[in-house]
Amino acid sequence: MARVQQPFDDRASLQSLQSATVADVARAGHAVIDEIERAVVGKRSMLELVLVGLLAEGHVLIEDVPGVAKTLTARSFASVLSLNFSRVQFTPDLIPSDITGSAVPDGRGALHFQPGPIFANLVLGDEINRAPPKTQAAVLEAMEERQVTVDGVSHPLPAPFLVMATQNPLESEGTYPLPEAQLDRFLLRVSVGYPDAAAEVDLLRRRVQRKRNQVDLQPQLDADSVRALQAAVETVHVAEDLLTYVVALVTATRTDGRTEAGASPRAALALVAAARAKAALAGRTFVIPDDVKQLAVATLAHRLVLRPDAWIRGITQTVVVADCLGSVPTPATLTEADRAAAGVAAAAEAGQPG
Repeated sequence: MARVQQPFDDRASLQSLQSATVADVARAGHAVIDEIERAVVGKRSMLELVLVGLLAEGHVLIEDVPGVAKTLTARSFASVLSLNFSRVQFTPDLIPSDITGSAVPDGRGALHFQPGPIFANLVLGDEINRAPPKTQAAVLEAMEERQVTVDGVSHPLPAPFLVMATQNPLESEGTYPLPEAQLDRFLLRVSVGYPDAAAEVDLLRRRVQRKRNQVDLQPQLDADSVRALQAAVETVHVAEDLLTYVVALVTATRTDGRTEAGASPRAALALVAAARAKAALAGRTFVIPDDVKQLAVATLAHRLVLRPDAWIRGITQTVVVADCLGSVPTPATLTEADRAAAGVAAAAEAGQPG
């Protein structure tokens, strides 16, 4: 059934919101995705994954072939969330200062720092694997520390800060594969994929009807509201047995005979963070096992290093994570104690007695 476009009645209050509830996350999230779908047609599940990354304060790697709306997705999120946006086209001759900025002389000969394009709320790193390792290292500091260091001086980046990087999996000539340390900094790796036939026909129909390429998207939130929604995600309850389940999953990737290196503790933290954001988007104040299962591949697969013989046999990281999901027992439904804890957290954020 098609989703009915609903106006976001609370837009004005959310744009000046200093705090938010899980209910705000769900309501705002649907409004944001509804608006972006006017431009990125037939890819709601992918858009929700990107939004999960943003709400969990993580970076997103979009890996797919050209022409499937990777750049449009980034631009659309920046527009609808009223975020400062910059696009960096990664090339082999790109140097770190082209991204971070550098000290430049003013009219009196003194040096002052001129910020580079990394100083934005949403940075699109287009074809990030085309940059040499030294330049990728500069991006790594920004992703991990939310700052850049130029001439020994650290400069904080704006908040919220999200790197959305793209790379083409089919093209390897002239590329520098992302090192494992940098891949580990991406909360999620997602694929856009081709739209189905009906969605592609709808895409063409919309273009013919509007008589121009550009789609004018309406802002739904602002940067302050995004920060408030990110804070609301931190109130989502995670039961103890789900934490144990996450650890069992990442441990299974480490002990799998097809991997040279499994998922790191950072990966476990990322999976929990993403699951909390997904739960909040669903309007829940607690995580359920399906939240973890549905995000495991996008969160863990790109962090695994396969053994050469597994790669030769055509085994992928996605297959390994899927097998681990099948072998690790799923925890039972939430206990009454967990539901009570989630209810107390929900009451507290609503300002009511538990």
